[in-house]
Amino acid sequence: MLATANLNYVHKFVPSHSSLSRPVTFLLLHGDGGDENSLLPIGQELWPGAALLSLQGKVLEKGMPDGLRRFTKPGIDDVRSRTEGLAQFIRAASEQYGFNMRQLIVVGYSNGANLAASLILLHPHYLAGAILFRAMVPLVPEIIRDFSNLSVFIGAAQQDPLIPPRQAEELAAIFQSGGADVTLWSRHDGGERAEDEIQAAKNWLHEEKIRRKFVT
Repeated sequence: MLATANLNYVHKFVPSHSSLSRPVTFLLLHGDGGDENSLLPIGQELWPGAALLSLQGKVLEKGMPDGLRRFTKPGIDDVRSRTEGLAQFIRAASEQYGFNMRQLIVVGYSNGANLAASLILLHPHYLAGAILFRAMVPLVPEIIRDFSNLSVFIGAAQQDPLIPPRQAEELAAIFQSGGADVTLWSRHDGGERAEDEIQAAKNWLHEEKIRRKFVT
């Protein structure tokens, strides 16, 4: 496992243990209270053997890196600038670590999912798919880009105290309007991300049409 402050994010990279010649890579973006270690176990659970690239947010809140406030400060201009910074990181990291962006899946939780959603809206060609737990619409794009090569799983909760269910529905609709293959999964209760939500994402990854896309 490599930990470095190079490129433009503090991050950790875990090389693939897969026998595939072009293994899947997960880009992991944590939520509130997390850091570059937070989503490593989830990445390992979602796809054992995949390469893991886990970032620490740059924005500090109460002395700790924080979600969309960790990865971006409030405000559309900052969302866009942080998204551009993430895109630059992905380009540089793909060269340094040798992964293929056509097999890059971003996994985000809470504010990390918001940054991941912004990446899709502004730079859909930087990845092949996304798993977004508790995402909101981070910005309304000026144009709808071509999302036809993307597969996206969105995990939501009907009684989430912070994120209205319609936010996930609106985000899914935006992606679908650009041709993305979107699966919207929702829990009936609220609270934080739970094991059934992770299992649903794992099941989605194991669907033949999804898995074939990421490994070929």
